[in-house]
Amino acid sequence: MLMGLSQKIRITPFKKKTLKSDLQLRFLHRLERSLSSGYPLLDALETIKWDQSLVKEAEQMILMLKNGESIDKAFSRLGFHHSITSFLLFTRSSGNLSESLVKCKDMYQKRITYTKKFEQIIRYPIILLIIFSLLLFFLNRTILPSFENMFHTNPETNTSIHLSMEIIAFMNHFTLVIFALVVGTVIFWLHKKKSIPIEKRIIIYQSIPIYKSYLRMQTSFLFATHLSSLLKTGMSLKDIFNALENQENLPIISHYAKHVNKNLGTGVHLTNVIKQIPLLDKQLTIIFQKNTNTFNLEKDLSIYAELLLEEIHQKILKIFTYIQPIFFIILATFIIFIYLSLMWPMFQLMNTI
Repeated sequence: MLMGLSQKIRITPFKKKTLKSDLQLRFLHRLERSLSSGYPLLDALETIKWDQSLVKEAEQMILMLKNGESIDKAFSRLGFHHSITSFLLFTRSSGNLSESLVKCKDMYQKRITYTKKFEQIIRYPIILLIIFSLLLFFLNRTILPSFENMFHTNPETNTSIHLSMEIIAFMNHFTLVIFALVVGTVIFWLHKKKSIPIEKRIIIYQSIPIYKSYLRMQTSFLFATHLSSLLKTGMSLKDIFNALENQENLPIISHYAKHVNKNLGTGVHLTNVIKQIPLLDKQLTIIFQKNTNTFNLEKDLSIYAELLLEEIHQKILKIFTYIQPIFFIILATFIIFIYLSLMWPMFQLMNTI
């Protein structure tokens, strides 16, 4: 429909920026609701302009679509999150934009929920951790040196104070080094990630225990979702894997699709190829073994993707339940250490009297 628009409209260049998450979600919600009500795409975008906070984005998207841009590239240029644009990547082939919008809206809604919940969970522990770190620094710089001067005549007590000061100094230096390493690693990864070959990136991902499990579920979910969506169009598996290989939004999926095409070209059965891919769940192998026709395969992949999304949701929430206890255990350790640092010299002095 969009490709049939012969009139080209000049688009004023604009800088790509990241749209606020709440505006992204509202845009998706309003567009999906208008499409579900029977509006054509361009008319649905016109209805979004009724929301004053989305007028600029709706106008820019209308201009881009009339100029021949694909829906996923239009969303990308407007600064929508890559998880949204990756979901809309194959709407040109499947033609089911409304269904894709429902899926990516639900997924992005969960992402916002996770982010807010994580911020709520970690906010107070971090504040308390900073306060106790400052308290340890103050203890090491002022109180313990005063104790050292006070008890310099008692060698045993003085040794305990020295040990406490060394432990606190080590903890402060260790914390600073870890913080610097984390920040440096993140900055390096953000700048150099695209220059690292995808094969090496996958090896790095697989070496991170918790993230490896999450990435396997996420990759399996995206693989099953897009494969199911493209199977609905009647495309052959060969054409589907070619489409997955040629897209750029999902580099891991593209890499694995290339691996599948290469092995299928040598006569290896699809089930055996998928079984060899480390970041795809073994359940996918069972699904491909079970189904001999594309209709049943599409249905099973769709249901499996929904179950996998729910499993991802449950596991992320479970991880969140461990965050606060871990932080509070660290804080409790700090409190006990401060107490012992202050009271232990007193106890030693009392024993000598």
